[in-house]
Amino acid sequence: MDNLLVWKKAHELTLKIYEATKDFPRDELFGLTSQMRRASTSIPCNIVEGKARGSSKEFKRFLLIARGSLEELKYQIMLSKDLNYIDEEKHDVLQEKAKEVGRLLNGLMVSVDKSGK
Repeated sequence: MDNLLVWKKAHELTLKIYEATKDFPRDELFGLTSQMRRASTSIPCNIVEGKARGSSKEFKRFLLIARGSLEELKYQIMLSKDLNYIDEEKHDVLQEKAKEVGRLLNGLMVSVDKSGK
């Protein structure tokens, strides 16, 4: 997967989320911390799994799941800022990284659509 830019960027985003959530309140360990980590991890995991399926149709389906997890994560990042778990600067960095992953995912989906026809 190292040759797929969207996977690399999704992996980087996941690492940033783990870093950002390590200082969340302890009572969020099984709440928002866990949700954000699962959503962020779901993105590169679904890219890998979809790619391994071998068909364009299956790959596209898993990319759509990855995009859904990304949208969930974007909300959770906003919520983290509104709860004062992260500051404005960290929020902006995480949202920008999430948007970059979204652009790459959308581009890959278009490419998969074209190659699958």
